[in-house]
Amino acid sequence: MDQDVIALTRALLGFNTINPPGDEVECLSWLASFLSDTGFEVKLHDFGERRCNLIATLAGSAAGKPLAFTGHLDTVPLGNAQWKFDPFAGEIADGKLYGRGSSDMKAAIAAFIVACIHRQEVIAQNSGVMLILTGGEETGCDGARAMINDPNLTLAQPGALIVGEPTDNYPMVGHKGALWLRCATHGKTAHGAMPELGINAIYLAADAIGKIRHFDPGPPHPLMKKPTLNVGTFQGGLNINSVPDKASFDVDMRTDPTLTHATLKSRLQQHLSDVVTINTLVDLPAVLTERQNPWVRRVFADCQPLHDTPVEAKIVPYFTDAALLVDALGNPPCLILGPGEPSMAHQTDEYCRVSRLEESVGLYQQIIEDYYLLIEQGAL
Repeated sequence: MDQDVIALTRALLGFNTINPPGDEVECLSWLASFLSDTGFEVKLHDFGERRCNLIATLAGSAAGKPLAFTGHLDTVPLGNAQWKFDPFAGEIADGKLYGRGSSDMKAAIAAFIVACIHRQEVIAQNSGVMLILTGGEETGCDGARAMINDPNLTLAQPGALIVGEPTDNYPMVGHKGALWLRCATHGKTAHGAMPELGINAIYLAADAIGKIRHFDPGPPHPLMKKPTLNVGTFQGGLNINSVPDKASFDVDMRTDPTLTHATLKSRLQQHLSDVVTINTLVDLPAVLTERQNPWVRRVFADCQPLHDTPVEAKIVPYFTDAALLVDALGNPPCLILGPGEPSMAHQTDEYCRVSRLEESVGLYQQIIEDYYLLIEQGAL
């Protein structure tokens, strides 16, 4: 058992970084000290009370762009169901490492940190690495957004980016975009015994929801399939004996790179008419890297021995910080690749398989070496 990566994963799991409310500062401050002690140059970036990101670099002596890894330290809440395992203890049972954030995605962060430490000499002789560790990802990439919007913070432009989200060590070339909208209707209040004197905003919202079920975001994408739309929440009314004068519902659309979010929002507004006002809550574009990129091909080859079937271009259904970081970092090729179990993200008794975690350290080390080889060969 690789005690280095196990110990670091367990240390990260020991910090409660549940979001909301969001509190990454203790975890990332500890990690900043750990990275500094192992040779990284470290910068903490605050974006709110007890909210922070971390940027760490190992400089190289050779020309070329660094390789970048990114991951988030915040996790979702524990849920209402009782956990069999302590969510912050990092217990190991039957080859599984349990804890909130084990798969999503503290194990991956531990793995690529350990991989960098193990290949520190190689990194120093080449073009270096950078780690972008964020808070606030689970609630819409808040930390990444704050980082790229900070005029006092300059991010280096990497030659390639790995997002360590849970993929069972399978390389994914992208993910759908996310457009979250709040749709509101406004009526006129009146006494519940005299509803004819008012305008019921809940009825207006219900009519709009009926219409939205027939809204088509767009045609299927060759890789990302059909864009989706879901009404996830509904709110309306203050008391039973009044006509409600306001109601709202939230819409979650998942999109592909061919769809412009501003156009989608405009089309939905026309579909629902001006009875409904629409405001944007989250706007994250889709991410997609070409399968034929030389670095992508090499990473696919590195991953192939770990899987029984041919590695093919696939995407993940969830969004990641790459939605904002790719553009901010100069549009490097990007792959989503981590040891976590995709099906365990956000689940009760979340776990990451120890075998996948250990496997990922060797995989990340190979990816680091091959990245520099591609630079040397002039392929990047």
